[in-house]
Amino acid sequence: MFLLRRKENNTLVHDRRDFRLRLKKLLGRKPSNLRLYEMAFIHRSASYTLPDGTRINNERLEYLGDAIIDGIISDYLFHHYPEASEGLLTKTRARIVSRETLNQLGISMNLDNLIVSNLSSAITPPNLFGNALEALVGALFIDTGYIRTRRFFIEKVLKKYLNLDEVLTSVTDYKSQILEYCQKNKLKLYYSFQESAQQNNSHPLFMVTLEINNETVAHGKGASKKEAEQEASMIAWNKTVAAQI
Repeated sequence: MFLLRRKENNTLVHDRRDFRLRLKKLLGRKPSNLRLYEMAFIHRSASYTLPDGTRINNERLEYLGDAIIDGIISDYLFHHYPEASEGLLTKTRARIVSRETLNQLGISMNLDNLIVSNLSSAITPPNLFGNALEALVGALFIDTGYIRTRRFFIEKVLKKYLNLDEVLTSVTDYKSQILEYCQKNKLKLYYSFQESAQQNNSHPLFMVTLEINNETVAHGKGASKKEAEQEASMIAWNKTVAAQI
């Protein structure tokens, strides 16, 4: 993290040469508007005010970057997963742009080496790195436009630090989702199984009943216990959780 001091005219100063080199390595290109990128990494704790009263920090760029990332992810998932339903695309996008995921991406990108703040080293706001990533994307969009910003985010962020297939799998793992929901809300979740033979062959068919707080919520069936659990969990998720969203 850069050392921070102020001039008499209340402007922010750090090692600009080091910042430029780190930023060039991160972006894969020489930044043309260095001041814009500097602003992207100024946490509000290090805000300063211009003579006209304008307060300088990365919050406005963060707002812009949030919208740009949402658009990039929507565009990418739409073309990358042509068979996915609208609901699955929405859930996958939500998982990628979540605070937790964006923060982890910011950490993986070593954005802590660029952020300027007046925070104590013992205090790290939970969204510090994700917010900085959004602000960086906002700055890049203003500086280079949508096409280059999209290319940067897809190639140097998503593909480098995130396994989209794993994200997609986690989104479709309804058992884990309903389990997490029940744990969070202190609800008792129980699966009971029954095995029977299919009519046309000897392969077993598993039947499962899902109960929440001793109340039957859903039934599922499948060629394995896992398939039956997932079907029952998906039905339960759509009945108890998705309907509330």
